[in-house]
Amino acid sequence: MDKRYVNVQGGRLPVWVRDGEPAALVFLHYWGGSHRTFAPVIDRLASGRAVVSYDHRGWGAARDLPGPYGIERLADDVLDVVRGLGLDRYVLVGHSMGGKTAQLVASRRPGGLAGLVLVAPAPPRPAVDARAAEALAHAYDSRATVGDALQHVLTHRPLPAGLREQVINDSLAASDDARLAWPRHGITEDITAAARAIDVPVHVLAGRHDRVDPPASLEADLLPVVPGARMTVIEDTGHLSPLEAPGALAAEIDRFTADLVPARP
Repeated sequence: MDKRYVNVQGGRLPVWVRDGEPAALVFLHYWGGSHRTFAPVIDRLASGRAVVSYDHRGWGAARDLPGPYGIERLADDVLDVVRGLGLDRYVLVGHSMGGKTAQLVASRRPGGLAGLVLVAPAPPRPAVDARAAEALAHAYDSRATVGDALQHVLTHRPLPAGLREQVINDSLAASDDARLAWPRHGITEDITAAARAIDVPVHVLAGRHDRVDPPASLEADLLPVVPGARMTVIEDTGHLSPLEAPGALAAEIDRFTADLVPARP
């Protein structure tokens, strides 16, 4: 994939792009992830698929971009990337925090958006209270706490050593303000009213053994809110399905995008 730069509020955002057809897939990573999180999925997509991925503001290669780091600004960045790359038709693929960001983008009904794939998304109606969110704020304090989260919360089965090291490094690669913005603000923000305005096809991919956003939670707090959303449960995976079950995700994304009608102008 080629590395390019897009102008966003406060600076330039590094973006990784693979040209192709038809609709571009724009990948939005989870809290603690990076553009690398979806690499195993991208490698398994149908050949010729256009792909865009990047690190959220304040994370990894975008660590030096200034705040605020809330999901409203992350949604602004998505649309700046779309405009900066001149994407006429695209699908947002958002994972966890990226999934909630994708919902907020779609609620604005931007031109060219053809659909959403929400992978273990944080629901629009908050599923955790402030106390649980504050405890979450310390999950990425050190290598030890990230390792503990991987073992007991994020995954259903151990990741290969290389991917485990990638997750640890990505989780520690944020500025303090960016790292804390999600647990202290984003995860508890109620965007239910906005999500009801989504008017494109939405496919939710939930991990059977996800402890963060389990299927039952998404059935209660997302499906009744997002018009027309449907859900598929991916077996034998936890919250990090892009790393645990990339083949299954790629197949679902390919099937979903093959059935999409042209995006609105």
